[in-house]
Amino acid sequence: MDDGARKKLRARASRIAGQVAGVQRMLDEDRYCVDVLNQIAAARSALDALGVELLTRHLECCVLGHGGGGEHDRAKPMSQEELLVEVRSVLSRFLR
Repeated sequence: MDDGARKKLRARASRIAGQVAGVQRMLDEDRYCVDVLNQIAAARSALDALGVELLTRHLECCVLGHGGGGEHDRAKPMSQEELLVEVRSVLSRFLR
């Protein structure tokens, strides 16, 4: 993954961490339950969007681009078939 893409993903993860910390603050401040639930929903949505972005980049770089040199070091020794099995497994956990 290139540095620009990595930087964007890290920024998204930092925003998500801020949202989760916001949930903790809201609980500490005894905020209205519905407001806390709305913040939790926003954090979950942001996590889902981050997951979709990571999955898309994984498919592009590691699975479809396998053998081109742009894949992660952990993907290099695997075949495309093994990578697809791995994607199926992670998708089943991600979509629960």
